[in-house]
Amino acid sequence: MTIEEIAKRLVGKKKVILTHGNSDMDAIGSAFAIRCAFGPADIFAPAGVDRVAKMVAEKLDIPILDYTDLSDYELVVVVDTSSPEQLQNEAVIVPANSVVIDHHAPTGKWVDMDYFCDETRTSCCEIVKDMIDLMDIPLSKAAGLALIGGMLTDSGHFQYADPRMLRAFADVMERCSIPMDEAMMLTRAPVNMNERNAAMKAIGRSKFERVGDMIVAVSFGSSFEAASCRALMASGADVVFVGSQRENEFRVSARATQEMVRRGIKLDAILGELSKETFTDGGGHGGAAGMTGTGDVEAMVHMCMSKTMDEFRRIKATMEAQGLR
Repeated sequence: MTIEEIAKRLVGKKKVILTHGNSDMDAIGSAFAIRCAFGPADIFAPAGVDRVAKMVAEKLDIPILDYTDLSDYELVVVVDTSSPEQLQNEAVIVPANSVVIDHHAPTGKWVDMDYFCDETRTSCCEIVKDMIDLMDIPLSKAAGLALIGGMLTDSGHFQYADPRMLRAFADVMERCSIPMDEAMMLTRAPVNMNERNAAMKAIGRSKFERVGDMIVAVSFGSSFEAASCRALMASGADVVFVGSQRENEFRVSARATQEMVRRGIKLDAILGELSKETFTDGGGHGGAAGMTGTGDVEAMVHMCMSKTMDEFRRIKATMEAQGLR
């Protein structure tokens, strides 16, 4: 469907907006902006929210349900979620003809849905802003802050931003009279001791391999995978995979530097291909992706490393053929 058709479907109906497991600020910001602009709507996070999104939800007084009956609503909307498995709750069955709004590489798993995806956008919040603008709906300051929060976090605080995202960010700032210091402080949270401990343990458990000047590192932990990824990248890795195991279920978080993305690393493709081989669920973006499923996390991260090493060899051979190395 077109973005205009999706926007029109949001008008008037009693809605519930679903977000992916451990929902980040882009998911919650998208959901809250839809709730403000296209209400009535409830926000349902069937597998919880992450620390930053929870903090911002408290600041902006965003109500988030941890349980609801989807049959109570006229329309189900799913945001920032590349597949049904990303909801991470087997009890939640999204009915046919629900609306799905996303910016990740399509997985082909949203069947019989009214689906709109623009994988060229840095954040899902930009797509939601476009819909609000198309329908000429006023943007409240609270909704503007939520959209800005999603743009900030999904761009790595502008590190991965493109000109379109920066223009959208500036437009929201101007229309909602949001000063830059307020915008930047919105998602800034002190790093707690548990997160610091997890990052340090991840460094101690890490293993790495290299091809030329490219390093891939893997590690394991029980929580705070994203913080562990950042710590490994800060220590010098170009591509990192951090996994965690909870009984039979695993989760892998992956990150790559923008230089690696420019050279041709696509984490969404690496994890997407691996997920098809292992019947798990993976996807995301070129520089940030994730994978979940049933299996052994140690085996999964080493498969990630192996595929990345293959990509490193391909990149090295291409650069040498071009006389760049």
